[in-house]
Amino acid sequence: MGCVSTGRASGNARRGISLQWLVALAIMLGMLLLGTALAWQGYRGLRQTLVAAAGDAAQQVGKTIDERARRLIDPAQSSIRLLAHNPTADTLAQRLERLPQLVETLDANRMLSAAYMGYANGEFLLVRRLREPQLLQRFAAPPGTVFLVQSVSRGEGGVVQGQWRFYDRALNLLQTQAKPEYRYDPRTRPWFVEASAQPTTVLTRPYVFFTTRETGMTMAQRSVDGGAVIGMDVSVNDLASETQGLRMTPGTEIAVVDDQGSVVAYPDLQRVIVHEGQGVRLSRIGELGIASLQHLYADLPQGTQPQPYQVDGQTWFGMRVQLTTLAGQGLQVLIAVPAHELLAGARKVLIEQLLWTAALMAVLLVLGGVLGRRIGRPLRHLAEQVQGLAGFDFSREVGVRSRVSEVRELSHVLSRMSGTIRSFQAITLTLSRERDLERMLDGVLTHLVEAAGGNAGVVYLFDAEHALLRLAASCRGEQYPGELAVDEDAQHNLAATVTQTLGLHEHSLAVVLNDRSQALLGILVLQLDDEHAREQVGQAFRRFVDELSGVAAVAIETRQMAEAQQRLLDAMIKLLADAIDAKSPYTGGHCERVPQLAQMLLDQVVAADSGPYASFSMSEAERYEFRVAAWLHDCGKVTSPEYVVDKATKLETLYNRIHEVRMRFEVLWRDAELAYWQGLAGGADPQALQAALARSQARLQDDFAFVAQANIGGESMQDADIERLQQIAQRRWQRHFDDRLGISRDEAERFAGLPQPALPVAEPLLADRPEHRVPWGARKPPVAKDDPRNRWGFDMRLPAYASNYGELYNLSIRRGTLNDEERFKINEHIVQTIIMLSSLPFPRQLRQVPAIAGNHHEKMDGSGYPRRLGEQDLGIAERVMAIADIFEALTAADRPYKPPKTLSESIKILVFMARDGHIDGQLLQLFLSSGVYRQYAERFLRVEQIDEVDVAYWLAQIPGQCAGAPAI
Repeated sequence: MGCVSTGRASGNARRGISLQWLVALAIMLGMLLLGTALAWQGYRGLRQTLVAAAGDAAQQVGKTIDERARRLIDPAQSSIRLLAHNPTADTLAQRLERLPQLVETLDANRMLSAAYMGYANGEFLLVRRLREPQLLQRFAAPPGTVFLVQSVSRGEGGVVQGQWRFYDRALNLLQTQAKPEYRYDPRTRPWFVEASAQPTTVLTRPYVFFTTRETGMTMAQRSVDGGAVIGMDVSVNDLASETQGLRMTPGTEIAVVDDQGSVVAYPDLQRVIVHEGQGVRLSRIGELGIASLQHLYADLPQGTQPQPYQVDGQTWFGMRVQLTTLAGQGLQVLIAVPAHELLAGARKVLIEQLLWTAALMAVLLVLGGVLGRRIGRPLRHLAEQVQGLAGFDFSREVGVRSRVSEVRELSHVLSRMSGTIRSFQAITLTLSRERDLERMLDGVLTHLVEAAGGNAGVVYLFDAEHALLRLAASCRGEQYPGELAVDEDAQHNLAATVTQTLGLHEHSLAVVLNDRSQALLGILVLQLDDEHAREQVGQAFRRFVDELSGVAAVAIETRQMAEAQQRLLDAMIKLLADAIDAKSPYTGGHCERVPQLAQMLLDQVVAADSGPYASFSMSEAERYEFRVAAWLHDCGKVTSPEYVVDKATKLETLYNRIHEVRMRFEVLWRDAELAYWQGLAGGADPQALQAALARSQARLQDDFAFVAQANIGGESMQDADIERLQQIAQRRWQRHFDDRLGISRDEAERFAGLPQPALPVAEPLLADRPEHRVPWGARKPPVAKDDPRNRWGFDMRLPAYASNYGELYNLSIRRGTLNDEERFKINEHIVQTIIMLSSLPFPRQLRQVPAIAGNHHEKMDGSGYPRRLGEQDLGIAERVMAIADIFEALTAADRPYKPPKTLSESIKILVFMARDGHIDGQLLQLFLSSGVYRQYAERFLRVEQIDEVDVAYWLAQIPGQCAGAPAI
């Protein structure tokens, strides 16, 4: 994970920044930080100023509203005090005489809604100005009405009389209406009760006037003589309209509320009044529908400074101001200002400062770029020269001139580094790519001497068997001996011993080469030319040589181990092939001859410069892979029973059972003689008995000769021959001994469950007994296509039994000596070959060994075994192996079950197999036309087998539409 590719390094270089722009950016970023800090500080100061100004403005709003309230209250209070000094009028007429005084009071203060007087006996007089059309319509006033006088008086007998009088501007009576239902009793009203209890003026809590639907308060005072209470309704609607003009920003919300949260004044008068049935009341702050004012009233404490708070994700500044004019009413002003409107000026100033900062940065960027370019020009030239190093091109010279001492030193160091890297690169390439040990050592030594500036060098490798150091490589020196004797004592101080022997002493650097287990591999000696050179080669170089010697030692050890393992692998493969051949004296050379024949044919395929194989080639690694597969092509035969491989007769198992059959004939022969002697003893005709004995013995001789001949398997069995075997088998012989005594455990298991006949017993001369059939059991091989254990792709028919020793079953074999079970055992060797080889951890260059070795019994038409592969699945290597295996088997002279065939007979069979689509016809053409068949015959066949072959004739018999030359 520590490696970095060239592409990534160059990509990082492209994403980097030059010194020129680095200086410019440093200046620019410095100015950016300074400008941003100053702008932010200015913004914070201005923000605090605006917030403080908002607080001052809020106080001023409170004072303004307080002043407006005072202007409402003071005139009304003066008027009511004057009216309180008037003597109390006892009758309605007297009271109406004072009507001009009350009207004048209303005219003097437009915020007065009504002036009225209540008396202790419950009588009441009220003067109201009717200014709004809705009021005129409501009271059904006659045209020209300006004032309405509502009165409640008591007539004769104390009867309450209600009257409404309508007057114009000059107080001319326009109409009088009797209102018997008008029974207003002032004594029950809070203003009357509170004013009657104290001599000073009282002011009620704000409420909604029932008649005019105005918001206001009632001011009342007891008359001096105590006979009446004078009251006036003061409307605060104008106070609400005044708040509209006192907003700090367009979005500012202002409301006047009392101590119970009722809204007394708000610009939108429609929101202030709430209708409940027939009555009305003031809205609560929560019913106003203004979230910012509701949050301000509920959460923020009272104070002179604005407090920020959040409402629906928006920041507001809130303030509360207590009103002093209406003392005792608990009125306060709520002011909520949107932060974005309040701070809009501060943000504008911030943006302007940032724009000025950006403009200054642009100017400084240009100046910084010019300055950085002058500073970075030498470094840029050096970077261009060194760029080859990043691309692993160490052939270019590195160096620049500069007045900057650091740049000059860097140039010098990079120049030296480039030369060192070139030497090290050459050493590394030699270690990694050179396969030959001696050439590898020569290359490493040459480059190391050049890097050290030395005079010469030498490498000796240790021969442990002879206790010698043998010369392996030398550079610029011809005086080095080929061998150096190393005794056991000298190995402990080998470096000093070798340098002393070579006469180098202090003019050298010797490093002992050890493998990873610290076993001695050899020694590396560098010869230095003079004292000046030795001074240049300091401790750093000595450490480098020590470390490099470790790499060289590992390379030496690895190559020696690889060569040893290669030799071991080849020997083990040869050992396995020899062991398979040694199992049977009849197939002793098959595993050795097939690889040689296959290699001969493959060489011709590779060497072909025309025809279907002209473009075919193989690397050395692929040729070695083929050789390994060829030597292992029959490794599965280690599992094949010898008695099956070597079976020469039909009744042969571990021995030839024809001897058992012959003994039964001997028993029948004795039985015939006993019958003859018993007949003589019984007085029968001697001549007839002699004739019967001769016929019986002649028949026995003839039948046994037939059975013995059938056992050889040389001729094809006809249906008549099999029928005669059945007739011979019907003859009976007498067995007196138990056939279950003295047998093995496996054979006894086959008798398990079979009835034991009483002895003596008459048995057939030839029989297929149940105990002759051996079931598969747990040893059933996974060759069926649908077998879940079959992960190799086998597709073979599995016989019903593992073995069948039936005598008639084996003697009835139509051709050869093998029955179906035994032939499967023979064919199973290729199954075991594939299983065995597939289980081996072959390296990458040998991955095709199982396929090449295991497919040589497949056929081009897909009828082969064990996987029924066709021509599209078989490469050149497998097709070569198939021809070599078949030709060797046909010409082999060591098979017990067949005589060896001649060259012409073998070629004829191969041609027929090519015509039937079993082998590759084009390979067979090359096999014949190149003369490989005869080269092999001259090396391995008997003289009598080598006959004349009409190659031209047989080449003409091979079909021309055979498969081409697929890659291995």
